[in-house]
Amino acid sequence: MSVSAGRGRHRRRREPRPRFGELLHLDGRPQAWLTLCPDQRQTLIAVLDDATKRLLYAQLWPAETLLAVMSALAHVVRTFGLPLALYTDRAGWAFHTPTAGGPVDRDHLTHVGRALARLGIEHIGADSPQARGRGERLNRTLQDRLVNELRLAGITSLEAANASLRERFIADYNATFTRPPTDPTSAFVALGAVDLDQLLCEEAARVVGQDNVVSFEGLPLQLAKQPGRPTCAGLRVVVRRHFDGSYSVWRGPHCLGRFAAEGASLAAPVARGPAGRFCVSGASLPPLAARRVVRRPRAVRRRLGPRLPVGPGL
Repeated sequence: MSVSAGRGRHRRRREPRPRFGELLHLDGRPQAWLTLCPDQRQTLIAVLDDATKRLLYAQLWPAETLLAVMSALAHVVRTFGLPLALYTDRAGWAFHTPTAGGPVDRDHLTHVGRALARLGIEHIGADSPQARGRGERLNRTLQDRLVNELRLAGITSLEAANASLRERFIADYNATFTRPPTDPTSAFVALGAVDLDQLLCEEAARVVGQDNVVSFEGLPLQLAKQPGRPTCAGLRVVVRRHFDGSYSVWRGPHCLGRFAAEGASLAAPVARGPAGRFCVSGASLPPLAARRVVRRPRAVRRRLGPRLPVGPGL
């Protein structure tokens, strides 16, 4: 007898990945996590390791925003290193899906997809709630334990709740639920000399206008004159909005300008070098050695004679 089509296909339980850092689950769960404030809803962003079930990150946010997701990724990468793969649902920040319920568009990456691709992290999208089984089980466990702990502690604000998560809850959770991996070799790769702020950000390609202004979502950014170039008009550049609210404009590896959240130009940060001299902060080359300035006396110019007018008839 044939199996009814309504029952779906036969599924098998997937075994956990063998190494710590081989696959991470990132998920956001909106609900009223602070039961003492029942009229408010928060979103818990959590990152779980597949091999060990270790909770690597957990924080409450007002909503599941791009800032919340990027902040979670930045914390994990800076703390543990680069994982091999990240497993998420198909939310708008994760994938472009041209047709509802259809396949994702791998040719048009979101900001998160672009950052993961540049970091070399495989991005896996879940096609069904069943495929996110471990993330769903994590959320159920957190709902049972975290909600009660926050209520018993009398917590009524996001700041106090996140402090409790960092200082006590994550460590207690890992001590209870973490298990050793099948393979003790870690799959995390050290970040190295990478400016993570230039990757975990919003980014858009722009063309500089004739007035040397480039805009990002209506905010004009006035570029200063660049050394060795009469104008920047017509250049194809990349504008990045960082999560501290600042902006930067790039042409390849060259930064053409940095700007505050309101669009005001920011001077290059200056730091005192090891020898006591000042240099641009973050410069890859050491500052030039100080040279003594010798001021020569101005030469006396001889006057050769009166300057007579010249011209027709004179």
